[in-house]
Amino acid sequence: MSIWEYANPVRFIRTADRVLPWAAALTAAALLVGLIWGFFFTPDDYRQGSTVKIIFLHVPAAMMAINAWAMMLVTSIIWLVRRHHVSALAAKAAAPIGITMTLIALYTGAVWGQPMWGTWWEWDPRLTAFLILFIFYLGYMALWAAIENPDTAADLTSVLCIVGSVFALLSRYAVNFWNQGLHQGASLSLDAEENVHDVFYYPLLFCIAGFILLFVTLVLLRTRTEIRARRIAALLAREARAA
Repeated sequence: MSIWEYANPVRFIRTADRVLPWAAALTAAALLVGLIWGFFFTPDDYRQGSTVKIIFLHVPAAMMAINAWAMMLVTSIIWLVRRHHVSALAAKAAAPIGITMTLIALYTGAVWGQPMWGTWWEWDPRLTAFLILFIFYLGYMALWAAIENPDTAADLTSVLCIVGSVFALLSRYAVNFWNQGLHQGASLSLDAEENVHDVFYYPLLFCIAGFILLFVTLVLLRTRTEIRARRIAALLAREARAA
């Protein structure tokens, strides 16, 4: 079975209908375990106190803000190369989820950073790149809304997504590119010495899994809705021409 078979809207909807109940159940289970474990059964940090527990929202949201844009980049390139409508609609469906994750990351980062830095905002390289990523999300969604022809909108938003990917990359690796800045290094790393303590690490993994599953669930749900909305619009246009 080829992955391109799911470019067929009917097959995609049938698959989404089967996967969604399981994805939603796994999402709820992972988030409940991760958040309850993290917020109620982990100790306060000796320096940061209880504010350290924001990690269970901030880190997964920041990861998904970047990875949502990465998913949009892949599906946008597929649209430009192969002209599969499902891929363009999947990118469109992911944008509101990605911007929500970006807002959560920015807000929780401010709440987490204020006691440590003495300010709600700092023009740190990673924070600045995240803010620019948020603006690109806004521009992407506004461009979809502003252009009436869906294929033209998909073309232009795909180009914008490719350009914005530079800032998605910067937001992920800014701390590595610039050694200055207040933002800490990665909480999860292939280098075990950079990971958070095990008492936070394991519930954080559940939270990350929950956010990934939440993203998959919402993208499937919204893409299915976008496909059906496109069908309705096509039917209405056909009836209007016939009349």
